[in-house]
Amino acid sequence: MERSPLPFGKIPSRAQAEVFLQEAEQRNPGPWTAHSRLAAQAAETIAARIVSLDPGAAYVLGLLHDIGRREGVTGMRHVVDGYRFLVAAGYDAAARVCLTHSYPLKNVASGSAVWDGTPEEYHFVQAYLDGIEYNLYDRLIQLCDGVTMATGYCLIEKRMVDVALRYGVNQHSVAKWHAFLEVKDELDRLAGCPVYSLLPGIVEHTFGFQPDPGEALGKWTRA
Repeated sequence: MERSPLPFGKIPSRAQAEVFLQEAEQRNPGPWTAHSRLAAQAAETIAARIVSLDPGAAYVLGLLHDIGRREGVTGMRHVVDGYRFLVAAGYDAAARVCLTHSYPLKNVASGSAVWDGTPEEYHFVQAYLDGIEYNLYDRLIQLCDGVTMATGYCLIEKRMVDVALRYGVNQHSVAKWHAFLEVKDELDRLAGCPVYSLLPGIVEHTFGFQPDPGEALGKWTRA
């Protein structure tokens, strides 16, 4: 059964979203699917602390934010591929997040990876971002994407450095990092707690240590 439309559009049911991701994983297997599942869990957990958000809807949006990677190994083109796939399926709200999740800074040139779509697609994405105001779901998925690696949760600063080491930086990188941190501060305030405190394993994954249950409190061993 489909969910009722959100104020900004329609999303699939949780079951249908899972089917979409499973199909995409078969087409293009890779760590991006583990990242998507963890981002969805983070979105649901954080949304449960914010009265204006629906945790179930947040989960679906987190699960599908990178669904464009079903088309293969690409750079920023995945945002357009995901948008088109979900628009064709009738889910405009989920399609929107495919575009917005990569751009806490509304500038397509700030994308983490190389732009490998067409010039026309580039201008379409920029015009789309310029024509909307980000809502809280957009910002939530931006944050969850920013604190989620394929292997677990981490401080957003570690994720930003990880992306920079893989793809490099450009003249927009610092402004984009500031935008990510502003999103995190906003969600901390709305959740009434540091969002990091809601994400399991974030200390262990960020710093590479595991608590040693056989030792005194405070004893850690390197993972």
